[in-house]
Amino acid sequence: MEFPDIFTFNKRMNEGINRLLENILKENLRSPSQVSFLLKTIASQRKAARRREEYENQGLHIPAFMIASITHRCNLRCAGCYAHAQHRNSSGEIAFERLKTMVGEARELGISFILLAGGEPLVRKHEIMDIANSYSDIIFPVFTNGLMIDDELVKNLRSLKNIVPVISIEGLEEDTDHRRGDGVYKKLKTLFKNLQEYRIFYGCAITVTSSNLNTVTNQQFIRELLRDRCKLFFFIEYVPVEAGTEHLILSDDQKQLLMERLDILKDTLPASFIAFPGDEQYFGGCIASGRGFVHISPDGSVEPCPFAPFSDSNLRDKTLKECLESDYLKRIRENHELLVENQGGCALWENRELIKSYLAKG
Repeated sequence: MEFPDIFTFNKRMNEGINRLLENILKENLRSPSQVSFLLKTIASQRKAARRREEYENQGLHIPAFMIASITHRCNLRCAGCYAHAQHRNSSGEIAFERLKTMVGEARELGISFILLAGGEPLVRKHEIMDIANSYSDIIFPVFTNGLMIDDELVKNLRSLKNIVPVISIEGLEEDTDHRRGDGVYKKLKTLFKNLQEYRIFYGCAITVTSSNLNTVTNQQFIRELLRDRCKLFFFIEYVPVEAGTEHLILSDDQKQLLMERLDILKDTLPASFIAFPGDEQYFGGCIASGRGFVHISPDGSVEPCPFAPFSDSNLRDKTLKECLESDYLKRIRENHELLVENQGGCALWENRELIKSYLAKG
């Protein structure tokens, strides 16, 4: 595998962001308000890239993305949920005031996207709307099970265009309800119609397993979601954080098949497709630990990745900049070529003992 130097990496990351936004722009040319928002967003993302470059020249690497898991709470108990399976010892959720100031710090550093996750992040939906309204030049994809998106929120999303709901779905009704609970699939289909009616830009997050691979990469399945106006798709390989679910891991042949089918979808359908960790190969492997993104836990700990719940710094007593200067994160980045993923969809999860050993050396 090619391991690009940091300047080549940064160039590829910025090109990837611009390409994604330009693709989304092309897919929304019939919506004047969305076009206006996207043009402003592309301009602001370029400013953020220049800000990151300035910090790089000062010796501080700033990732373009941040994942903030803002709560442990959830209204579902999905099979194989990594957040539930980790059994974190939490000192409570980070307070709204600190969460909001952290976003301001992220903006000043040049972080372009803050992906909100959980638990179910929409248990804090009013706080999310407040923050998104205050920082309109940051994009907030919200990874959600969708069941807490009510009519009030849908109407607010018409003006808060920088909030992008990314709704989890496992395939057709049988697969979705098997993992998420009876009746969830039908509720999501109703939600999609509601989002379509109000012309809300949204995406779907699909956890790809050995059992649903053929379904979720089938063009008919994707075309049905396109008819519901879904324009953004995340394909995330299953990580076996729950013991006894190893049979759901994609084999090497299935991983190859997934990428081949996604290439076809990208070439033939009017939507944007993102694969994790498949697309990381373009960046020379794992992009966690601040290389391409960093993770904030519900209690404010700054971690390499949602699947690597280890940290030496917390936003309760440090600024975000100070946390990103962590020797622990730097040590992982400097050794990222050792983070090889052979099975299970996440290099950090597969090498978690190595990651923990770096923390012990601090």
